[in-house]
Amino acid sequence: MTTEALLPLPEIPEPEGALSAAQLPIARVLVDSSLPHLDRPFDYRIPAELDEQAQPGVRVKVRFAGQELAGYLLERVATASTEHRLANLSKVVSPVPVLTPEILSLAQSVAARYAGTVSDVLRVAIPPRVAKVEQSFTAAQEPTLLSVTLSADLFDGFDLARPFLEHLAAGGSPRGAFTALKGYGQLSWHRQIAQMIAVCAGSGRGAIAVVPDQRDLELLSSAVAELLGEQSFVRLTAEDGPTPRYRNFLKLLSGEVTIALGTRSAAFAPVQNLGLLCCWDDGDDLLIEKRAPYQHARDVLLLRAEQHSSALVLAGYSRSTEVQRLLATGWLQAIAPQRSVTRRLVPRVISTSDSFETERDPLAQLARLPHRAWQVAQQGLLQGPVLVQVARGGYVPALACDSCRESARCTKCAGPLGQSKAGATVQCRWCGTPEHKFVCPHCGGRKLRRTVSGAARTAEELGKAFPKVQIISSANDHVKASVPDKPALVVATVGAEPVATNGYAAALLLDGDTLMRRENLRAAEEAARRWFSAAALVRAAGDGGTVVLTAAQTEASAALVRWDPAGFAERELAERSSLALPPAVRMVAITGALLAVRNFLAQLELPEEEQGIRIVGPTLLNSFAASPGDEEYRALIFIPYGLAQQVLAELRSTKASLSASRYAAPVQVRADGIDLL
Repeated sequence: MTTEALLPLPEIPEPEGALSAAQLPIARVLVDSSLPHLDRPFDYRIPAELDEQAQPGVRVKVRFAGQELAGYLLERVATASTEHRLANLSKVVSPVPVLTPEILSLAQSVAARYAGTVSDVLRVAIPPRVAKVEQSFTAAQEPTLLSVTLSADLFDGFDLARPFLEHLAAGGSPRGAFTALKGYGQLSWHRQIAQMIAVCAGSGRGAIAVVPDQRDLELLSSAVAELLGEQSFVRLTAEDGPTPRYRNFLKLLSGEVTIALGTRSAAFAPVQNLGLLCCWDDGDDLLIEKRAPYQHARDVLLLRAEQHSSALVLAGYSRSTEVQRLLATGWLQAIAPQRSVTRRLVPRVISTSDSFETERDPLAQLARLPHRAWQVAQQGLLQGPVLVQVARGGYVPALACDSCRESARCTKCAGPLGQSKAGATVQCRWCGTPEHKFVCPHCGGRKLRRTVSGAARTAEELGKAFPKVQIISSANDHVKASVPDKPALVVATVGAEPVATNGYAAALLLDGDTLMRRENLRAAEEAARRWFSAAALVRAAGDGGTVVLTAAQTEASAALVRWDPAGFAERELAERSSLALPPAVRMVAITGALLAVRNFLAQLELPEEEQGIRIVGPTLLNSFAASPGDEEYRALIFIPYGLAQQVLAELRSTKASLSASRYAAPVQVRADGIDLL
């Protein structure tokens, strides 16, 4: 039985005497539904009274299987694709064609790449409607042509930077992987990307820049406003609220503004005459959509660059293995600083685990704050603020048995035990159950010890070590964007480091081994990215800037000491390629109940394993399920790039078939999730 035979038909009797539109009376509508078997257009008859409003791209309401559902009118045609009597288009919600052909094509490509549905992608691509914004919105007739002068100073000493900008200014579409060095000052990453955007705008084309979070967006917005003015761009981010977001979306849609800056959903911005796509720090997991199909903004921009033949820049302090793979294939070109420029602009990096430091201080690898780190902090405080990066927030987020060092777990749900503040009751961080009488199930020990100190505990300890120094905390729900340029100890969790106006005098990167111990394929890559991001906020070595890293000797720590993100990315990709692991291959995870996963795999018609496809699992994920039968299992499918399109199409087809049958238990299908291994 085919999938179409199982589909509910949007059919109702035609009202007697009803009139259809005179020309192209059939509307092809994409119904807003996450059900995979409904991921295709359905035909509806356009009543005569809706003829003028029912244009391609508008939001509509339709009757489907006894319910009124939202959707988008994709196109109007002369004849229906079915012989069944068609239902009427119920309503045109808004006459504004918010779904452009370009965005529809991009959404279809993203859905195909991630084995998802087009409707799920469009929920991210098009913001919710705000009626009062549509009623009051009036767009300017023509965008202002901006004149920009190329600034060589920002890219002096960066290989291929000038040819890239000149090609961009001439209306070309170069593609580059840009390695930035500074997070503050005139040579900061946001000023450099703003210059690229300005050059593109000077050629009469539009641009999109995507950043991971609100702090990065503020920095980039300020830099672009300084070059082009406050009215030259709009922001697309959920943080601004639905009304400003929808108003800015309409400005882009109408062509009034042609520059969009925003977080991950801005990758779909309807910019006209698109010339440049930028993504900052593509290794940040904030760029991954949290809802199905879990697309990464970097991949959306890659697809869009191909679709529009646009210029593309993937920028960061470090380099992800995905970017390195694109460089290895020649799809991107490296825009990187020369070694002389790197030595001039970056701080001095000291690893407390190298042979020189361990000879001076044999206990340096055991102490959380080695003597060398204390000395650097003391000297740095004479010149300005000092950054202290820690791995975890909270007070004591993890405890262990004092006798056998096994992790302390909750007796109710097996979650980790922790302490929220000094003197607080030890309790489970998952279910909140207090633990008054701990007994280790492994050795019978009754005492607990700290295994990790959070940001709050670290700030408390530093306050005692430096009693006359201001302590500033940036973690959890009180992340700071910037700090004053005066002596202070700034304790921040990874990713929450504020920017100091003139850079930090020094930085202490604590808990390095904690970052490296994460049970994740990308632990070393992520640790290096976090370290480079923090170190880039520190003054140059010539200005006294020093970074102290407390971590064991690894390739990642050595890369930071040498300031060689490119070399580290090359080695990481080479290791992944030798093991046939992402991103050397693509990966899809099938997650659900054991029988559901096995049934889904049995339905797949995959190429022979001799062609390089591997299936691992299914294996148990949550061994501490709330009740029997709630256990989740996961199977991983590793796919060579040459077969990816074929396999992803088969996955989508199988999802639709099982969804239409209504008997099979659902499974989650997720492609290329960086947190899955």
